[in-house]
Amino acid sequence: VQLQASGGGLVQPGGSLRLSCAASGFTLDDYAVAWFRQAPGKVPEGVLCIKSSGGSAYYADSVRSRATISRDNAKNTVYLQLDSLKPEDTAVYYCAAQIDAWIRAGNWNLRRYYNKWGQGTLVTVSS
Repeated sequence: VQLQASGGGLVQPGGSLRLSCAASGFTLDDYAVAWFRQAPGKVPEGVLCIKSSGGSAYYADSVRSRATISRDNAKNTVYLQLDSLKPEDTAVYYCAAQIDAWIRAGNWNLRRYYNKWGQGTLVTVSS
């Protein structure tokens, strides 16, 4: 039972990146999936979260107009598309999952509510 985050790398400012979070050993159908990130020297930050139905999502203000989260339950994968990347987006990005009923508007960005975590993928935004 695990989550595998991938897709990180070096991107120039203004560029785009798509991160993937693939589940194995369980199906994501009943899970809300979130992306967190931790920049060097900073506390982890909830970036965005998608509910199991795919119909609702929560976004951090820092990425609201630049991020898209989507899910393909057939592939058991959630995607994070981040556009207009800035140097301050540089961080290790983690995906996390929890049974959908546990995740709501008031707690989606709190790490303690998630019980499944991926290993993280590094995104570096630099020219």
